[in-house]
This record gives sequence, structure tokens and C-alpha cells, in this order.
Amino acid sequence: MFETILLVEDDSNSRKGLTQFLQALDYDVVTAANGKEGFDVFKEENPDLVIADIRMPEMDGVTLLEKIKAEKPSAKVILLTAYGSVEDAVKSMKKGAFYYLTKPVNLEELEFLVKKAFSSHQLEEENIELRRELFTEKYHEGTLIAESPKMKELLKTVDKIAVSNASVLIEGESGTGKELIARRIHEMSYRKQYPFIAVHCAALTETLLSSELFGHEKGAFTGAGDRRKGRFERAHQGSLFLDEIGEISRETQVKLLRVLQEGEFERVGGTKTIKVDVRLIAATNKTLIAEVQKQNFREDLYYRINVIYLKMPPLRERKEDIRPLVNAFIRQYGIQNGKKLRGIEKDALEALTSYGWPGNVRELKNIIERMIVLSSSDTLTLDQVPEDIRGFRKAGGTASSAINGVTTITDAERELIKNALLETRGNKSMAADKLGISRRTLYRKIDEYQIG
Repeated sequence: MFETILLVEDDSNSRKGLTQFLQALDYDVVTAANGKEGFDVFKEENPDLVIADIRMPEMDGVTLLEKIKAEKPSAKVILLTAYGSVEDAVKSMKKGAFYYLTKPVNLEELEFLVKKAFSSHQLEEENIELRRELFTEKYHEGTLIAESPKMKELLKTVDKIAVSNASVLIEGESGTGKELIARRIHEMSYRKQYPFIAVHCAALTETLLSSELFGHEKGAFTGAGDRRKGRFERAHQGSLFLDEIGEISRETQVKLLRVLQEGEFERVGGTKTIKVDVRLIAATNKTLIAEVQKQNFREDLYYRINVIYLKMPPLRERKEDIRPLVNAFIRQYGIQNGKKLRGIEKDALEALTSYGWPGNVRELKNIIERMIVLSSSDTLTLDQVPEDIRGFRKAGGTASSAINGVTTITDAERELIKNALLETRGNKSMAADKLGISRRTLYRKIDEYQIG
């Protein structure tokens, strides 16, 4: 049974009679006297079924339906009206009503519809669980392997928020798997049957990005020989993933904000307003709030896309995932390269586990593929691990262990810098972050200590 049914009816006699009827069927019933009150009760009680009159003061039933579907797409809404016009019926069904009944309500028909709505809800929940299992199986050999507490907690949150329509912002270093998280959100959502469209913003100029997002009319710019639909149109009713959203210009940010606020836009070079229903999932390797403070990113857009915030942990903070990731990549690339591999030697795995992985899972995947391609045996060995990764293990694996045996502060500082550069494979920005100093200070120290 539904835990709660919300009945929204402005006529007190009808409200009382229907409440008694539904309670006699062993349902819990909460009530509201108008649409505005009904939506407040809906947010508080979170029912799975709503029965609402269409003609009500303050907020009509169709508007209530739209707000409920935006808040909880899985909710079932049955609308009632004394004005049983086909126009109202079609309008409400198009906006997602489960069914439409005319007054006076036929109680047998209502009982049947309530049971049918309950069965439909159960089936949808089972389908979502099945999609979750299938997705987990499909990507078991990808970057969403989660043995570490941080990744387990992240995926738990992802599955919880996926069924909403809320915009999602994913922050994390390059190579951590942000797009796979975005795809998981889409696959677990009620939008799964509609497109998942990805746009990599950093790879496009401002003109090309506007055309990609919003489409263009014929002749809108040089080379625009035909009308073209943009990614927003193609993602209608589905999900749009904007990777590296922190790279878009202020002008494009304004256009994007309008689409998210109004659900409409015009193609480049066009005047026709196009309406879309799209869930936005954005990702960035920057700290976007810092970009807001630098006035590189609009504050209003930031809060519009940051309804749900997810932080992807770097691989160095999820060491427990390295072994299963390595095994998964060995299976994957062994098959792709026609090699039967038994696995990886212990000391080779230890070297990979000790390393800092500045390029994250993407770097690990590339290293394993390279080792497999170069391997002439059925087991990956330490000799096949790249020299700089083996060198990091010999150096002690962490910056703190690198200072053992030194006798002066200057020597300790030099060793810390050398080890940080080794751990980040020469990435000075990341090395500076790890050491807690600015890039300028790091460059000065490298020059001072003549670190090659």
C-alpha cells in the first residue's frame, strides 16, 4: 500500500467523503483545501499518490501537477474535475497525470485507479533497482569500482539523488570519472529512456559552443549551411552533461542561465523561442566557488547548477580501489589485445598502489594498457611498471618519508619538493598544492635548490 495518499479538494464535503472512502481501503490520507496548501503538504509528507481537483482557488490542479512532477517525477497524480472536457484531460495527461476522473467520482473506478497507480509505482521502483544492478554490472570494469569508503559513500549519494530532477555539479580532478558519475545519474533516473547528451566545453570556441548548445539557423555564421538542432534540443526530456563548465565565457553563461530559469532559448541566428525540458549535470576540475569570487563565473548561474554538489575523490585518496581497478583493466585490455593474463605480480601492484596518480584513474588505465601491450608473459611484472612510478616507490611513497636521514632544514625542504614533483610526475601546480605553497614560491625554490 502507499504509506500516504494526499487528497487536494476545495469542496469540504467531497474532501471528507473521499477521505473516509480511502481510509476504509486501508490507506493513510492527508488532505489540503487548495493547490498551494496541497503543494506544501506534498513537500512535507512526500506521498507517492496525489488525488487533486483541477478547479481550485490559489493554485489549480494542473499547476499543482506540474510542481509535483518537478519535485518528484515518480509521484502519481490522479486529477478530478466536474468539467469533464477532453481539452482538460489531454492537457493534464500530457503534463504527466496518471489518470483523469470526472465528478461525481465513481468510487469503484477510483479504487481501481488507486490500486493500478500503486502497482505502477512498484513496477517503476523495481525497474530502477534493476537498472541500478545492470549499470553496476556494466561498469564493474570501469572507473566506478568502489571498495574505498569515499567512493562507496559517493555512489550511495548518487543513487539517492538520481531520481530527482535537481541540477547536479560534480567537481574533481581530471581523470577521476566525472562523466561516468553523470551517466550513472541519468541511468538511475526516470529520464533514462530519453537521451544523455554530453558536451565538452573546453574543446570548443565560444561561437562553436553556442552553436553546439543552442543550434543555429541556416546562414547564422560562415559555414552554417543548414539549420541545426543544438544539444539542448537533442537532450529534450533527458539529461545534458556539460563537462568543464568553468571554461565557458560570461556571454554563454548568461544564455545558459536563461535556459535553466525559463526552459527556453533561441537558436543562433534565429528568433523562434524553443522550449525544452532538460536535467543539467555539470562538471569541472576547478573549484567553481573560487571562480565566482574571481568574477570568472556568474554567481547566479553557480547557485542554479549547484543544487546537488558531488566531489569526486582523487585516486590517491581511494587507494583501496587501485587493486580492483588494476584487475578490471587487466581483464578489459587483455581481451582487447588478445592476451590471456593471469594477473599482476605483488611487487608491481605495490608500486602502483604507492604511487600518487596525478592523472587519476585515466592515468592508471593507460599505464595498465601500456604494460599489457608490452608484456611478453601471462603476468604483469615490476619491470613493466614505468620507471618514474618505480622511482616513487623507492623514494618512500610519500613526501613525509622522504626526509628520513637528512640533517638540515634546507635538505629536508629540498627532498620534500623533489618528492612532491616525483609524485605528481612534474606537475608543478599539483606539487605546489601538495606542499601548501604558491606556484611562484615553488619555482623560486626549484631554481634555488637547482632541482632538475
